[in-house]
Amino acid sequence: MSLHKSLVVKSGLARQRSVLSRYERILKLKKEGKWRDGDSIFKLPKVRTFILKAKKKKKEKKEDEAV
Repeated sequence: MSLHKSLVVKSGLARQRSVLSRYERILKLKKEGKWRDGDSIFKLPKVRTFILKAKKKKKEKKEDEAV
């Protein structure tokens, strides 16, 4: 008996998440310079998440070597 394709886990959390954890938000704020040590971890400002779209691979034209 096989598993239904909706139940099979292919790569776990390989896709982009729309919500960051508090730790990830603080790291991103530190990079942007909007976080200082000693600030409250509550009421953090919003942090934008970028969703990367997969680009289609271009097919390379195979040139015939029959010169």
